[in-house]
Amino acid sequence: MKRRQWITMLAGALALATTPAQAQPSYTVTTAQLQEAVVKKFPMRYPVGGLIELTLQPPNLRLLPEQNRLRTQMVVDANGPALSRSTTGNFDVDFALRYEPRDQSIRAHMLKVNSLSLSELAPVPAALLQAYGPSLAEQSLLEVELHKLEPKDLMLADGLGLEPGKITVTARGLVIGFVAKKVL
Repeated sequence: MKRRQWITMLAGALALATTPAQAQPSYTVTTAQLQEAVVKKFPMRYPVGGLIELTLQPPNLRLLPEQNRLRTQMVVDANGPALSRSTTGNFDVDFALRYEPRDQSIRAHMLKVNSLSLSELAPVPAALLQAYGPSLAEQSLLEVELHKLEPKDLMLADGLGLEPGKITVTARGLVIGFVAKKVL
């Protein structure tokens, strides 16, 4: 490593060591950045027991800072052999977030299905959806990548021996705090 880079990193480390705990470094992901990243991952298709296929349309994210969670409502399109015709409904879920160091992504975690409903369903498909829909939704959306941090976003923190830690949902977006890297 070049001497100038080493001195710069040392100065940064000393500055961090002498600043109060509340001034820890962080990285912010705005609501717009998060929404833009999520929209690219949709639509998502999920078969339900070979009888119904659900297609989740791009979500509309809502930040819940008081709960440190996000909420999303999506339009759901359904079709398949169990339905006499295609139908549309709504899917409402909220979730916490976690950082995945393996691929530097922010992922949905601890999902809670608030509602999953489709209009004009016959009794048998409606019962199937009520029985399996929430658990299928939790399994399929759990760990969905919502945003990916770029190497440039983490370069300074990495040089200081830090990695992303706690993710806090605020009214303006996500604030990712940095903590000391774990020694393996």
